[in-house]
Amino acid sequence: MSKGNALHSDQQQSYRIETDPLGEKAVPLDAYYGIHTARALENFPVSERAANRHLFSSIVIIKKAAAMTTGKLTLIPAPVSRAIILACDEILGGALTDQFLVDALQGGAGTSTHMNVNEVVANRAIELLGGQKGDYSLVHPLDHVNCCQSTNDVYPTALRIAAISLLRPLSEAFASLQEALQRKEQEFADILKLGRTQLMDALPMMAGQEFGAYAKAVARDRWRLYKAEERLREIHLGGTAIGTGLGAPRAYIYQVTEVLQDLTGMGLCRSEFPIDPTQNMDVFVEVSGLLKAAAVNLLKIANDLRLLASGPAGGLGEYRLPAVQAGSSVMAGKVNPVMAEMAGLVAMRVIANDSAIAWAAAGGQLELNAFSPLIAESLLESLEILTHAVQLFEQRCIRGITVNKEQCEKHLQQSTVLATALVPHLGYELASEIAKTAQNEGKTVETLVLERGLLTDDQVRRILSPLQITKPGIPGI
Repeated sequence: MSKGNALHSDQQQSYRIETDPLGEKAVPLDAYYGIHTARALENFPVSERAANRHLFSSIVIIKKAAAMTTGKLTLIPAPVSRAIILACDEILGGALTDQFLVDALQGGAGTSTHMNVNEVVANRAIELLGGQKGDYSLVHPLDHVNCCQSTNDVYPTALRIAAISLLRPLSEAFASLQEALQRKEQEFADILKLGRTQLMDALPMMAGQEFGAYAKAVARDRWRLYKAEERLREIHLGGTAIGTGLGAPRAYIYQVTEVLQDLTGMGLCRSEFPIDPTQNMDVFVEVSGLLKAAAVNLLKIANDLRLLASGPAGGLGEYRLPAVQAGSSVMAGKVNPVMAEMAGLVAMRVIANDSAIAWAAAGGQLELNAFSPLIAESLLESLEILTHAVQLFEQRCIRGITVNKEQCEKHLQQSTVLATALVPHLGYELASEIAKTAQNEGKTVETLVLERGLLTDDQVRRILSPLQITKPGIPGI
């Protein structure tokens, strides 16, 4: 990368010329990025979506920590260190976000994203020192901003920091969803409804018990996601290219980790064997697997609610989901369960992302994984969209669910499953015959038992009591 800045002779006000080992390249005059980013913009117009903003921000935090450390150790001049730190602070405060442009799907194991940050930080630091963008004799993207670093230790460390920062609100979102489901468990605690197995009538249950089961599943997700942060705390900053640490003094390796701990407020720790996290991406597979487990539960709950709220005339109609928008451009009055659908499709995307992460992690070779940008994009997207989906699902669906008591009672009365409660008293064969007869004659199980004089009215009431048939034990005894 050139240490100088040349203006193009024909269009001096439009772009500057920068050089690298491949030759010269025109860079927009007002751009804070440099030649490496300009090449990446030409090479990777793939998704038309820049790398995740949290990843960029985490790299900037690392650049600040590195500049604080290299400046303290006099590995770079003090004025340069101060300028880099100030530039990083401005960016972290929201400046120059439009300069981080490299596509999320790129070759090079994240080098282009990393260099995009190096160049933007360098050029802003140059301005802070009174120079013109592109005058790398003042602040160099590699010699100064990237001092003691490599993409191969910076990029995975930044991904860990970004993932931790997104895991925390996700864990909180699941905690809030759990609490909302538990409130519904209490609210519907006395409402009897038909249970179902394999979509067929099964034993009765309380509507609250149904929501209690959902709450339990979400509680497991909440705890798993809360603990997932521990998997990401080990960083290998200072490992440089392949984890051996060549180019990074021992004092830097120890100090930069401590500085990064302070800047992030995270319990980061230095890897005892940096070659491992340089080449192995399994920790991200593990975390993604926990996201997939949470997505599976979310999809199950969303699909259950869609089915139980189906109708209003032609479906089950036992629950009513909040109506949040019109459901059809042609069918007047139609309202769809769009919040449950949204939760479900986000869950599907997270599951798909997990597959991409697994393939990308397995595709690493020898001392580096070239597919880490796919891991980063997929993992951070999953964390973000799952958080938003859970929050919206809770706020705009779960909180407003009501029970159609009449429909629940109708389905329960029309079903013959209550015959199961009679098995301990009448035997399986007779109870089965009663159930079949009740179905054929359109009568209730209770009516048939009383007509045949098999049990007294008091016995039937005790056996079929909602509190008896929805808890462990033999009803009526």
